[in-house]
Amino acid sequence: MNKNLLGKHIDNYIERFEKNEGKMKEDFKERQEKIDYYQSWTEEKILNMDKNDFKKYISQLWAMLIWGNKDYIVNKIINDNNLDLLKEKLAWFIWSEEPIEERWNSFRSEIKGFGPAMMSELLCSVYPNEYMVWNRRAFVGLKYLGVKDLPRYNYQCDGEKYGELCEIAKEIAQTMKDKGIKDADLILVDFFIWEELQVEKNLNKIHIDETTENTDEIVENEEEYEFIHNEIRDKIAEVGQWLGFDTKTETTIADGSRVDTIWEATIGNMGRVIYVFEVQTKGSIDSLILNLLKAMNNPAVQGAVAVSDEEQLEKIKRHASQVPALQSKLRYWDYKEVMDNYENLALVNESINKLGLVPQGF
Repeated sequence: MNKNLLGKHIDNYIERFEKNEGKMKEDFKERQEKIDYYQSWTEEKILNMDKNDFKKYISQLWAMLIWGNKDYIVNKIINDNNLDLLKEKLAWFIWSEEPIEERWNSFRSEIKGFGPAMMSELLCSVYPNEYMVWNRRAFVGLKYLGVKDLPRYNYQCDGEKYGELCEIAKEIAQTMKDKGIKDADLILVDFFIWEELQVEKNLNKIHIDETTENTDEIVENEEEYEFIHNEIRDKIAEVGQWLGFDTKTETTIADGSRVDTIWEATIGNMGRVIYVFEVQTKGSIDSLILNLLKAMNNPAVQGAVAVSDEEQLEKIKRHASQVPALQSKLRYWDYKEVMDNYENLALVNESINKLGLVPQGF
């Protein structure tokens, strides 16, 4: 990490807020209210949550700003996990004394709908001196400071890596303390990163690995196939939700056809329109073609999209050209464009939802 660059921005941060003391007090107040709120949710209180409690608990997170209709996403999380299991795992994740690496990896593997941004924000709010908020803004800020080996994808942020990131955030907090911000904790580090270190013109560039020549490979090794497959699958579903579709993942769409993601819309009383997506990270392309061909047996399916890297998409196109029944309905989407579109839409939704134009419960 470039300590000189960090020091320069901390000085700028202090100078700016000395000129606007009210803003500094407002930030400190917001930070303390967040800590007080989440620390009040004891293990017992979490275990006794009802559906409305859970909604209130999750809705306070900054990570939820990307969702205008919070009821929709909260209901989806509950339906995907079962509320009792969700409460049990959440209470253990937050309050267990087991190492963070174990708690993080176990929660990620067992509970759907929680990414690193939500998980880390919950931890930071309860333990502001121990755990940082990890999200795309933190990536941009630490990358600007010259920190190496940052996780570009959610699956790369496992418990061990998250622990390493928290140690880096603690270094930033200590430097802030050394420069006179005595109450600096990792929530304030998050405020600092947002205020001072968002120097990348395009936040969607976080998925570009500038140190690797071959950036067209969708995976780096065999163990990553399943992880990046699932992340792309889930991001396609979230993009569809932001566009107004009902979405599902890993769903049977026709006899013999189970697809990664669907976007579904109901048109008046005329019926459903469905678009299916298959993410290809490995395996037989002929099997992919056959699966999508079977999906077309569902009359509601109006189109299919194959998602992969540039090289594999060309192979899929060659195979599909031999299948007239599929060729006209098959589209191709580079996984890097999926990631870029996700980041751009997330920023748009977050910005618009901050305006509060549509009240909750509308």
